[in-house]
Amino acid sequence: MPSVDAGGTELYYEQAGSGEPMLLIQGMSATHMTWGRPFLSALERDFDCIVFDNRGMGKSGEAELPFTIADLANDTAALLDALEIECAHLVGISMGGMIAQELALAHPERIRTLTIGASYCGGPQGSLMAPEDLQLLGTAYTSGEPEQVFRAMWELNLSPSFREDDSRFAAFAEMGAALPAPQPVVLQQMRACGAHNTHERLSQIALPTLTIHGDADRMLGHSNGREIASLIPARLETLEGVGHMFWWEQPERSAELIRDHALATV
Repeated sequence: MPSVDAGGTELYYEQAGSGEPMLLIQGMSATHMTWGRPFLSALERDFDCIVFDNRGMGKSGEAELPFTIADLANDTAALLDALEIECAHLVGISMGGMIAQELALAHPERIRTLTIGASYCGGPQGSLMAPEDLQLLGTAYTSGEPEQVFRAMWELNLSPSFREDDSRFAAFAEMGAALPAPQPVVLQQMRACGAHNTHERLSQIALPTLTIHGDADRMLGHSNGREIASLIPARLETLEGVGHMFWWEQPERSAELIRDHALATV
């Protein structure tokens, strides 16, 4: 299995496609499989795409607890070093978007273009999950029943219109069950997200930046995307009626937005 020692953390990665390198960072409880083939295949036509599992997740090595979003950004920079990639297009969604913010602030020279999707920057205007949604997720995790966890994630991550076709749930649950997402690591990811705050620093980012956010996002509401876009500043693309996992609901459209943004600077 392809893996590298990224600053003391063993990270599993996969690389496919042709063109300039594009590094994609996943979010809380997610693995490289959470991107889905329809989305990745569309990007691999134009870019050398690198996806990976964050520390402690999927096929990557065990995570030393606790850790912060900045620690995960350091992991990501170390992955670029290990793969001998000097500069890449960077795509981060949800928690991955928080990691991308910290990486862009610490190592702007490593990033050609930046895409932040369905993410959060902290600060007085930042908003996380509603208490009732957090309770729904917490109850599912403490139940120890995978079906209950996947159903809660299905409800919170995807829009009502997408969920109308319940036959789509099978692929979602299969993806979620394919690789380990250890509960202690997921809980630490949640704490790290809660502590994340780049609000006062985002204006330091001078990279070509795109933000994408669905306006039916229950995990990290659309107002977070507006806030990030106003602070950098960046272009905001709002996907109407789309939930948190916008790339899962609209893979071709999402890939098109990211592709056009990245190729505009080539």
